[in-house]
Amino acid sequence: MPNAYEDTPSALSQVQHRAVSELLRVSPVADDLARRFQQAGFTLALVGGSVRDALLGRLGNDLDFTTDARPEDVLKIVRPWADAVWEVGIAFGTVGAQKEATVGDARQRFEIEITTYRSESYDRTSRKPEVSYGDSIEEDLVRRDFTVNAMAVALPEKEFIDPHGGLRDLAERVLRTPAAPEDSFSDDPLRMMRAARFAAQLDFDVAPDVVAAMSAMSGRIEIVSAERVRDELNKLILSAHPRKGLGLLVESGLAAHVLPELPALSLERDEHHRHKDVYEHSLIVLEQAIDLETDGPDLTLRLAALLHDIGKPRTRRFEKDGRVSFHHHEVVGAKMTKKRMTQLKYSNELVKEVSRLVELHLRFHGYGEGEWTDSAVRRYVRDAGPLLDRLHKLTRSDCTTRNKRKANALARTYDGLEERIARLQEQEELDAIRPDLDGNQIMETLGVGPGPAIGKAYKFLLELRLENGPMEQDAAVKALKEWWAEQPQD
Repeated sequence: MPNAYEDTPSALSQVQHRAVSELLRVSPVADDLARRFQQAGFTLALVGGSVRDALLGRLGNDLDFTTDARPEDVLKIVRPWADAVWEVGIAFGTVGAQKEATVGDARQRFEIEITTYRSESYDRTSRKPEVSYGDSIEEDLVRRDFTVNAMAVALPEKEFIDPHGGLRDLAERVLRTPAAPEDSFSDDPLRMMRAARFAAQLDFDVAPDVVAAMSAMSGRIEIVSAERVRDELNKLILSAHPRKGLGLLVESGLAAHVLPELPALSLERDEHHRHKDVYEHSLIVLEQAIDLETDGPDLTLRLAALLHDIGKPRTRRFEKDGRVSFHHHEVVGAKMTKKRMTQLKYSNELVKEVSRLVELHLRFHGYGEGEWTDSAVRRYVRDAGPLLDRLHKLTRSDCTTRNKRKANALARTYDGLEERIARLQEQEELDAIRPDLDGNQIMETLGVGPGPAIGKAYKFLLELRLENGPMEQDAAVKALKEWWAEQPQD
Protein backbone atom coordinates (compact mmCIF):
# COMPACT_ATOMS: atom_id res chain seq x y z
CA MET A 1 0.00 0.00 0.00
CA PRO A 2 1.24 3.55 -0.72
CA ASN A 3 3.34 5.32 1.84
CA ALA A 4 4.34 8.92 1.23
CA TYR A 5 7.54 8.35 3.24
CA GLU A 6 8.59 4.99 1.80
CA ASP A 7 11.59 6.36 -0.08
CA THR A 8 12.67 9.16 2.25
CA PRO A 9 11.70 8.20 5.76
CA SER A 10 12.35 11.09 8.13
CA ALA A 11 13.12 10.83 11.81
CA LEU A 12 9.75 12.42 12.46
CA SER A 13 7.86 9.85 10.40
CA GLN A 14 9.73 6.96 12.01
CA VAL A 15 8.95 8.18 15.51
CA GLN A 16 5.33 8.75 14.67
CA HIS A 17 4.97 5.42 12.89
CA ARG A 18 6.21 3.80 16.08
CA ALA A 19 3.73 5.91 18.06
CA VAL A 20 0.82 4.60 15.97
CA SER A 21 2.02 1.00 16.38
CA GLU A 22 2.40 1.43 20.11
CA LEU A 23 -1.03 2.99 20.51
CA LEU A 24 -2.59 0.19 18.53
CA ARG A 25 -0.64 -2.43 20.48
CA VAL A 26 -2.27 -1.25 23.71
CA SER A 27 -5.68 -1.17 22.04
CA PRO A 28 -6.53 -4.87 21.75
CA VAL A 29 -10.06 -3.99 20.73
CA ALA A 30 -8.74 -2.80 17.35
CA ASP A 31 -6.73 -5.92 16.64
CA ASP A 32 -9.57 -8.20 17.77
CA LEU A 33 -12.03 -6.43 15.50
CA ALA A 34 -9.59 -6.45 12.56
CA ARG A 35 -9.08 -10.21 12.81
CA ARG A 36 -12.83 -10.76 12.66
CA PHE A 37 -13.04 -8.71 9.46
CA GLN A 38 -10.06 -10.55 8.03
CA GLN A 39 -11.66 -13.93 8.77
CA ALA A 40 -14.80 -12.79 6.96
CA GLY A 41 -12.73 -11.85 3.90
CA PHE A 42 -12.68 -8.07 4.40
CA THR A 43 -10.12 -5.41 5.28
CA LEU A 44 -10.21 -2.94 8.15
CA ALA A 45 -8.17 0.17 8.86
CA LEU A 46 -8.05 2.81 11.55
CA VAL A 47 -8.65 6.06 9.71
CA GLY A 48 -9.06 9.80 9.78
CA GLY A 49 -9.21 11.67 13.05
CA SER A 50 -8.20 8.59 15.02
CA VAL A 51 -4.89 8.33 13.16
CA ARG A 52 -4.34 12.08 13.34
CA ASP A 53 -4.96 12.09 17.09
CA ALA A 54 -2.72 9.06 17.60
CA LEU A 55 0.10 10.90 15.87
CA LEU A 56 -0.56 13.94 18.03
CA GLY A 57 -0.49 11.77 21.14
CA ARG A 58 -4.13 12.43 22.01
CA LEU A 59 -6.01 9.32 20.87
CA GLY A 60 -8.94 8.62 23.15
CA ASN A 61 -11.46 5.79 23.22
CA ASP A 62 -13.44 6.98 20.17
CA LEU A 63 -12.13 4.95 17.24
CA ASP A 64 -12.97 5.44 13.54
CA PHE A 65 -12.47 2.58 11.08
CA THR A 66 -13.00 2.14 7.37
CA THR A 67 -13.61 -1.11 5.48
CA ASP A 68 -14.44 -2.58 2.10
CA ALA A 69 -17.33 -4.47 3.74
CA ARG A 70 -20.80 -3.13 2.97
CA PRO A 71 -22.93 -2.04 5.95
CA GLU A 72 -24.97 -5.25 5.99
CA ASP A 73 -21.74 -7.27 6.19
CA VAL A 74 -20.38 -4.98 8.91
CA LEU A 75 -23.50 -5.66 10.97
CA LYS A 76 -23.03 -9.42 10.63
CA ILE A 77 -19.46 -9.17 11.89
CA VAL A 78 -20.01 -6.64 14.64
CA ARG A 79 -23.28 -7.79 16.23
CA PRO A 80 -21.93 -11.00 17.84
CA TRP A 81 -18.83 -9.12 19.07
CA ALA A 82 -19.96 -5.70 20.30
CA ASP A 83 -21.74 -4.91 23.57
CA ALA A 84 -24.09 -2.58 21.68
CA VAL A 85 -24.68 -1.70 18.03
CA TRP A 86 -26.56 1.19 16.47
CA GLU A 87 -27.55 1.93 12.90
CA VAL A 88 -28.27 5.67 13.06
CA GLY A 89 -25.74 6.44 10.30
CA ILE A 90 -26.25 3.35 8.20
CA ALA A 91 -27.80 5.34 5.35
CA PHE A 92 -24.38 7.00 5.01
CA GLY A 93 -22.51 3.70 5.31
CA THR A 94 -21.68 3.96 9.02
CA VAL A 95 -22.31 1.39 11.73
CA GLY A 96 -21.75 2.35 15.36
CA ALA A 97 -20.74 0.02 18.16
CA GLN A 98 -19.67 -0.02 21.77
CA LYS A 99 -17.16 -2.47 23.23
CA GLU A 100 -15.50 -2.94 26.59
CA ALA A 101 -12.00 -4.36 26.59
CA THR A 102 -9.15 -4.84 29.02
CA VAL A 103 -6.28 -2.43 28.37
CA GLY A 104 -3.40 -3.11 30.70
CA ASP A 105 -5.01 -3.81 34.03
CA ALA A 106 -8.15 -1.75 33.43
CA ARG A 107 -11.45 -2.22 31.68
CA GLN A 108 -12.19 0.53 29.17
CA ARG A 109 -15.19 1.32 27.02
CA PHE A 110 -14.62 2.11 23.35
CA GLU A 111 -17.00 3.99 21.07
CA ILE A 112 -16.51 2.72 17.54
CA GLU A 113 -17.65 3.82 14.08
CA ILE A 114 -17.06 1.63 11.05
CA THR A 115 -17.70 3.20 7.65
CA THR A 116 -17.67 1.51 4.28
CA TYR A 117 -15.25 2.97 1.71
CA ARG A 118 -17.27 5.72 0.13
CA SER A 119 -17.47 8.94 -1.79
CA GLU A 120 -20.15 11.55 -1.31
CA SER A 121 -21.17 14.68 -3.18
CA TYR A 122 -23.89 17.28 -3.41
CA ASP A 123 -25.83 18.44 -6.38
CA ARG A 124 -26.46 22.17 -6.68
CA THR A 125 -29.72 22.13 -4.73
CA SER A 126 -29.34 19.18 -2.34
CA ARG A 127 -28.93 19.59 1.41
CA LYS A 128 -27.89 15.96 1.91
CA PRO A 129 -24.88 14.09 0.52
CA GLU A 130 -25.39 11.37 -2.03
CA VAL A 131 -23.45 8.31 -0.88
CA SER A 132 -21.78 5.83 -3.16
CA TYR A 133 -19.51 3.03 -1.97
CA GLY A 134 -15.95 2.55 -3.13
CA ASP A 135 -13.76 -0.53 -3.43
CA SER A 136 -10.35 0.73 -2.29
CA ILE A 137 -8.97 2.67 0.60
CA GLU A 138 -7.24 5.02 -1.85
CA GLU A 139 -10.65 6.08 -3.18
CA ASP A 140 -11.86 6.57 0.35
CA LEU A 141 -8.91 8.69 1.48
CA VAL A 142 -8.95 11.05 -1.50
CA ARG A 143 -12.53 12.05 -0.68
CA ARG A 144 -11.60 12.95 2.92
CA ASP A 145 -11.75 16.59 3.92
CA PHE A 146 -8.09 17.31 4.76
CA THR A 147 -4.80 15.49 4.32
CA VAL A 148 -4.28 15.24 8.09
CA ASN A 149 -7.54 13.29 8.16
CA ALA A 150 -6.65 11.23 5.09
CA MET A 151 -4.22 8.85 6.76
CA ALA A 152 -4.95 5.26 7.74
CA VAL A 153 -3.37 2.31 9.49
CA ALA A 154 -4.25 -1.06 7.93
CA LEU A 155 -5.04 -3.73 10.50
CA PRO A 156 -3.95 -6.05 11.84
CA GLU A 157 -0.68 -5.52 9.89
CA LYS A 158 -0.38 -1.96 11.22
CA GLU A 159 0.77 -0.61 7.89
CA PHE A 160 0.75 3.20 7.69
CA ILE A 161 -1.06 4.58 4.61
CA ASP A 162 -0.51 8.23 3.70
CA PRO A 163 -0.90 8.88 -0.05
CA HIS A 164 -1.47 12.63 0.33
CA GLY A 165 1.30 13.74 2.66
CA GLY A 166 -0.86 14.11 5.72
CA LEU A 167 2.04 13.37 8.07
CA ARG A 168 4.08 16.18 6.55
CA ASP A 169 1.14 18.58 6.87
CA LEU A 170 0.60 17.44 10.45
CA ALA A 171 4.24 18.25 11.23
CA GLU A 172 3.89 21.64 9.53
CA ARG A 173 0.55 22.27 11.28
CA VAL A 174 -1.24 23.15 8.07
CA LEU A 175 -4.61 22.15 6.60
CA ARG A 176 -4.68 21.14 2.95
CA THR A 177 -7.20 19.11 0.96
CA PRO A 178 -6.28 15.74 -0.65
CA ALA A 179 -7.96 16.79 -3.91
CA ALA A 180 -8.22 20.30 -5.33
CA PRO A 181 -9.97 22.40 -2.66
CA GLU A 182 -12.61 23.50 -5.16
CA ASP A 183 -13.52 19.85 -5.84
CA SER A 184 -13.47 19.00 -2.14
CA PHE A 185 -15.76 21.89 -1.18
CA SER A 186 -18.05 21.27 -4.12
CA ASP A 187 -18.50 17.68 -2.92
CA ASP A 188 -19.39 18.83 0.59
CA PRO A 189 -19.55 22.58 1.29
CA LEU A 190 -19.58 21.94 5.04
CA ARG A 191 -15.88 21.19 4.72
CA MET A 192 -15.30 24.94 4.52
CA MET A 193 -16.75 25.23 8.03
CA ARG A 194 -14.66 22.25 9.10
CA ALA A 195 -11.50 24.03 7.93
CA ALA A 196 -12.26 26.86 10.33
CA ARG A 197 -13.19 24.40 13.06
CA PHE A 198 -10.00 22.35 12.76
CA ALA A 199 -7.91 25.52 12.64
CA ALA A 200 -9.50 26.46 15.98
CA GLN A 201 -9.28 23.00 17.55
CA LEU A 202 -5.74 22.14 16.46
CA ASP A 203 -4.30 25.66 16.18
CA PHE A 204 -3.33 24.89 12.57
CA ASP A 205 -2.98 27.31 9.67
CA VAL A 206 -5.07 26.85 6.54
CA ALA A 207 -3.20 26.69 3.23
CA PRO A 208 -3.62 29.80 1.05
CA ASP A 209 -5.22 27.89 -1.84
CA VAL A 210 -7.76 26.41 0.59
CA VAL A 211 -8.62 29.86 1.96
CA ALA A 212 -8.95 31.17 -1.59
CA ALA A 213 -11.38 28.38 -2.47
CA MET A 214 -13.38 29.04 0.71
CA SER A 215 -13.68 32.70 -0.25
CA ALA A 216 -14.68 31.94 -3.82
CA MET A 217 -17.23 29.29 -2.83
CA SER A 218 -18.55 30.64 0.48
CA GLY A 219 -22.06 30.98 -0.95
CA ARG A 220 -22.23 27.18 -1.40
CA ILE A 221 -22.65 26.83 2.37
CA GLU A 222 -26.26 27.92 1.85
CA ILE A 223 -27.23 24.43 0.67
CA VAL A 224 -26.07 22.80 3.91
CA SER A 225 -28.68 22.28 6.61
CA ALA A 226 -28.76 24.69 9.54
CA GLU A 227 -28.27 21.79 11.97
CA ARG A 228 -24.98 20.72 10.37
CA VAL A 229 -23.72 24.31 10.25
CA ARG A 230 -24.70 24.81 13.90
CA ASP A 231 -22.87 21.68 15.00
CA GLU A 232 -19.64 22.80 13.31
CA LEU A 233 -20.01 26.29 14.76
CA ASN A 234 -20.43 24.82 18.24
CA LYS A 235 -17.29 22.72 17.91
CA LEU A 236 -15.40 25.80 16.73
CA ILE A 237 -16.65 28.01 19.56
CA LEU A 238 -15.92 25.31 22.16
CA SER A 239 -12.38 24.79 20.86
CA ALA A 240 -9.13 25.91 22.44
CA HIS A 241 -8.57 28.70 19.89
CA PRO A 242 -11.99 29.97 18.72
CA ARG A 243 -10.62 33.36 17.63
CA LYS A 244 -8.57 31.64 14.93
CA GLY A 245 -11.58 29.84 13.47
CA LEU A 246 -13.93 32.81 13.75
CA GLY A 247 -11.37 35.03 12.05
CA LEU A 248 -11.20 32.57 9.16
CA LEU A 249 -15.00 32.51 8.87
CA VAL A 250 -15.04 36.30 8.61
CA GLU A 251 -12.00 36.53 6.31
CA SER A 252 -13.38 33.95 3.87
CA GLY A 253 -16.89 35.39 3.76
CA LEU A 254 -18.48 32.28 5.28
CA ALA A 255 -19.60 34.22 8.34
CA ALA A 256 -21.67 36.49 6.10
CA HIS A 257 -23.81 33.42 5.32
CA VAL A 258 -23.89 31.57 8.65
CA LEU A 259 -23.45 34.30 11.28
CA PRO A 260 -23.69 37.66 9.48
CA GLU A 261 -23.96 39.57 12.76
CA LEU A 262 -20.27 38.83 13.40
CA PRO A 263 -18.67 40.58 10.39
CA ALA A 264 -21.22 43.38 10.82
CA LEU A 265 -19.43 44.27 14.06
CA SER A 266 -16.48 45.59 12.06
CA LEU A 267 -17.88 49.11 12.12
CA GLU A 268 -16.05 51.91 10.38
CA ARG A 269 -14.34 53.88 13.11
CA ASP A 270 -15.13 57.58 13.21
CA GLU A 271 -12.34 59.98 12.34
CA HIS A 272 -11.62 60.78 15.97
CA HIS A 273 -11.53 57.10 16.99
CA ARG A 274 -14.05 57.74 19.74
CA HIS A 275 -15.40 54.21 19.75
CA LYS A 276 -13.79 50.80 19.77
CA ASP A 277 -13.59 48.23 17.00
CA VAL A 278 -16.62 46.25 18.17
CA TYR A 279 -15.56 43.10 16.30
CA GLU A 280 -12.15 43.03 17.94
CA HIS A 281 -13.71 43.90 21.30
CA SER A 282 -16.12 40.96 21.01
CA LEU A 283 -13.32 38.50 20.30
CA ILE A 284 -11.38 39.79 23.32
CA VAL A 285 -14.48 39.46 25.50
CA LEU A 286 -14.85 35.86 24.29
CA GLU A 287 -11.23 35.09 25.18
CA GLN A 288 -11.57 36.74 28.58
CA ALA A 289 -14.76 34.81 29.28
CA ILE A 290 -12.94 31.58 28.42
CA ASP A 291 -10.26 32.48 30.96
CA LEU A 292 -12.97 32.66 33.64
CA GLU A 293 -14.43 29.21 32.91
CA THR A 294 -14.08 26.83 35.84
CA ASP A 295 -15.82 23.64 34.71
CA GLY A 296 -14.67 23.23 31.13
CA PRO A 297 -15.94 24.93 27.96
CA ASP A 298 -19.30 26.66 28.46
CA LEU A 299 -21.25 27.07 25.21
CA THR A 300 -23.84 29.38 26.78
CA LEU A 301 -21.20 31.76 28.14
CA ARG A 302 -19.11 31.71 24.97
CA LEU A 303 -22.06 32.42 22.68
CA ALA A 304 -23.20 35.26 24.95
CA ALA A 305 -19.69 36.75 24.98
CA LEU A 306 -19.42 36.55 21.20
CA LEU A 307 -22.88 37.98 20.54
CA HIS A 308 -23.30 40.44 23.41
CA ASP A 309 -22.74 43.55 21.26
CA ILE A 310 -24.40 42.48 17.99
CA GLY A 311 -27.06 45.15 18.54
CA LYS A 312 -24.50 47.96 18.21
CA PRO A 313 -24.48 48.34 14.41
CA ARG A 314 -28.26 48.86 14.37
CA THR A 315 -28.25 51.33 17.26
CA ARG A 316 -25.19 53.42 16.44
CA ARG A 317 -25.83 57.15 16.49
CA PHE A 318 -23.47 60.08 16.03
CA GLU A 319 -24.42 62.66 18.61
CA LYS A 320 -24.18 66.44 18.16
CA ASP A 321 -21.27 66.66 20.57
CA GLY A 322 -19.28 64.18 18.45
CA ARG A 323 -19.83 61.19 20.68
CA VAL A 324 -21.02 57.86 19.35
CA SER A 325 -23.93 56.18 21.18
CA PHE A 326 -25.48 52.72 21.07
CA HIS A 327 -28.61 53.28 23.15
CA HIS A 328 -30.54 50.09 24.01
CA HIS A 329 -28.16 47.92 21.99
CA GLU A 330 -28.52 45.21 24.62
CA VAL A 331 -32.28 44.98 24.01
CA VAL A 332 -31.87 45.00 20.24
CA GLY A 333 -28.99 42.52 20.53
CA ALA A 334 -31.08 40.12 22.60
CA LYS A 335 -33.76 40.07 19.89
CA MET A 336 -31.15 39.57 17.17
CA THR A 337 -29.53 36.77 19.16
CA LYS A 338 -32.85 35.00 19.56
CA LYS A 339 -33.58 35.29 15.84
CA ARG A 340 -30.16 34.07 14.67
CA MET A 341 -29.95 31.18 17.12
CA THR A 342 -33.48 30.09 16.22
CA GLN A 343 -32.52 30.08 12.53
CA LEU A 344 -29.52 27.90 13.41
CA LYS A 345 -31.88 25.45 15.15
CA TYR A 346 -30.51 25.85 18.66
CA SER A 347 -32.65 24.49 21.46
CA ASN A 348 -35.28 26.80 22.93
CA GLU A 349 -33.55 26.64 26.31
CA LEU A 350 -30.15 27.69 24.94
CA VAL A 351 -31.73 30.48 22.88
CA LYS A 352 -33.47 31.75 25.99
CA GLU A 353 -30.32 31.65 28.12
CA VAL A 354 -27.97 33.32 25.64
CA SER A 355 -30.43 36.06 24.64
CA ARG A 356 -31.12 36.75 28.33
CA LEU A 357 -27.42 37.19 29.06
CA VAL A 358 -27.10 39.55 26.09
CA GLU A 359 -30.05 41.55 27.42
CA LEU A 360 -28.57 41.79 30.93
CA HIS A 361 -24.90 42.37 30.09
CA LEU A 362 -25.10 46.17 30.60
CA ARG A 363 -27.15 46.12 33.79
CA PHE A 364 -24.10 46.36 36.04
CA HIS A 365 -23.08 49.71 34.56
CA GLY A 366 -25.97 51.32 36.40
CA TYR A 367 -24.36 50.27 39.66
CA GLY A 368 -21.96 53.21 39.56
CA GLU A 369 -19.70 53.07 42.61
CA GLY A 370 -22.14 51.08 44.66
CA GLU A 371 -25.19 53.33 44.69
CA TRP A 372 -27.66 50.50 44.17
CA THR A 373 -30.08 49.88 47.00
CA ASP A 374 -30.53 46.38 48.39
CA SER A 375 -33.75 46.31 46.40
CA ALA A 376 -31.83 46.90 43.15
CA VAL A 377 -29.37 44.16 44.05
CA ARG A 378 -32.24 41.76 44.72
CA ARG A 379 -33.74 42.56 41.32
CA TYR A 380 -30.38 41.99 39.63
CA VAL A 381 -30.21 38.54 41.18
CA ARG A 382 -33.87 37.81 40.45
CA ASP A 383 -33.57 38.84 36.79
CA ALA A 384 -30.41 36.76 36.27
CA GLY A 385 -31.87 33.73 38.03
CA PRO A 386 -29.80 30.59 37.35
CA LEU A 387 -27.64 32.59 34.91
CA LEU A 388 -26.15 34.75 37.68
CA ASP A 389 -22.73 33.06 37.70
CA ARG A 390 -22.48 33.36 33.93
CA LEU A 391 -23.62 36.99 34.11
CA HIS A 392 -20.81 37.67 36.60
CA LYS A 393 -18.29 36.19 34.15
CA LEU A 394 -19.73 37.97 31.11
CA THR A 395 -19.80 41.34 32.88
CA ARG A 396 -16.21 41.01 34.04
CA SER A 397 -15.12 39.90 30.57
CA ASP A 398 -16.77 42.91 28.96
CA CYS A 399 -14.06 45.22 30.27
CA THR A 400 -11.43 45.49 27.52
CA THR A 401 -10.04 48.94 28.27
CA ARG A 402 -6.27 49.32 28.15
CA ASN A 403 -6.52 51.87 30.96
CA LYS A 404 -5.36 49.75 33.90
CA ARG A 405 -6.67 52.21 36.47
CA LYS A 406 -10.14 52.12 34.94
CA ALA A 407 -10.07 48.34 34.57
CA ASN A 408 -9.00 47.85 38.19
CA ALA A 409 -11.70 50.26 39.38
CA LEU A 410 -14.38 48.34 37.46
CA ALA A 411 -13.11 45.04 38.84
CA ARG A 412 -13.16 46.38 42.41
CA THR A 413 -16.67 47.71 41.95
CA TYR A 414 -17.91 44.37 40.67
CA ASP A 415 -16.13 42.66 43.56
CA GLY A 416 -18.21 44.90 45.81
CA LEU A 417 -21.43 43.96 44.04
CA GLU A 418 -20.67 40.24 44.33
CA GLU A 419 -19.91 40.69 48.02
CA ARG A 420 -23.25 42.43 48.54
CA ILE A 421 -25.03 39.66 46.67
CA ALA A 422 -23.29 37.05 48.82
CA ARG A 423 -24.31 38.83 52.03
CA LEU A 424 -27.91 39.17 50.93
CA GLN A 425 -28.01 35.57 49.73
CA GLU A 426 -26.80 34.43 53.13
CA GLN A 427 -29.41 36.56 54.89
CA GLU A 428 -32.36 36.15 52.56
CA GLU A 429 -31.89 33.12 50.29
CA LEU A 430 -31.90 35.35 47.21
CA ASP A 431 -31.67 32.38 44.85
CA ALA A 432 -35.26 31.50 45.70
CA ILE A 433 -36.88 34.90 46.14
CA ARG A 434 -40.63 34.53 46.57
CA PRO A 435 -43.38 36.44 48.40
CA ASP A 436 -43.68 36.07 52.16
CA LEU A 437 -47.14 34.50 51.68
CA ASP A 438 -47.90 31.61 49.32
CA GLY A 439 -50.99 31.26 47.16
CA ASN A 440 -53.02 29.42 49.81
CA GLN A 441 -52.19 32.03 52.43
CA ILE A 442 -53.17 34.83 50.03
CA MET A 443 -56.57 33.22 49.34
CA GLU A 444 -57.14 32.66 53.06
CA THR A 445 -56.22 36.27 53.90
CA LEU A 446 -58.42 37.79 51.19
CA GLY A 447 -61.24 35.26 51.50
CA VAL A 448 -61.33 34.59 47.74
CA GLY A 449 -60.75 31.54 45.58
CA PRO A 450 -58.32 30.94 42.70
CA GLY A 451 -58.38 33.53 39.93
CA PRO A 452 -56.62 36.55 38.42
CA ALA A 453 -56.84 38.46 41.70
CA ILE A 454 -54.54 35.94 43.39
CA GLY A 455 -51.94 36.41 40.66
CA LYS A 456 -52.06 40.20 41.10
CA ALA A 457 -51.75 39.82 44.87
CA TYR A 458 -48.78 37.46 44.44
CA LYS A 459 -47.06 39.97 42.15
CA PHE A 460 -47.68 42.77 44.67
CA LEU A 461 -46.11 40.73 47.47
CA LEU A 462 -43.15 39.77 45.29
CA GLU A 463 -42.46 43.44 44.51
CA LEU A 464 -42.75 44.19 48.24
CA ARG A 465 -40.28 41.40 48.99
CA LEU A 466 -37.81 42.70 46.42
CA GLU A 467 -38.13 46.26 47.70
CA ASN A 468 -37.98 45.63 51.44
CA GLY A 469 -36.50 42.20 51.94
CA PRO A 470 -38.11 39.48 54.08
CA MET A 471 -41.16 40.43 56.16
CA GLU A 472 -42.75 38.80 59.17
CA GLN A 473 -45.99 37.00 58.29
CA ASP A 474 -48.17 39.45 60.29
CA ALA A 475 -46.61 42.41 58.50
CA ALA A 476 -47.09 40.74 55.11
CA VAL A 477 -50.76 40.00 55.92
CA LYS A 478 -51.32 43.61 56.98
CA ALA A 479 -49.68 44.98 53.81
CA LEU A 480 -51.73 42.61 51.65
CA LYS A 481 -55.00 43.67 53.28
CA GLU A 482 -54.13 47.35 52.83
CA TRP A 483 -53.35 46.75 49.14
CA TRP A 484 -56.55 44.76 48.68
CA ALA A 485 -58.63 47.52 50.22
CA GLU A 486 -57.37 49.90 47.52
CA GLN A 487 -58.25 47.55 44.65
CA PRO A 488 -61.50 48.11 42.70
CA GLN A 489 -63.98 45.41 43.70
CA ASP A 490 -66.33 43.97 41.12
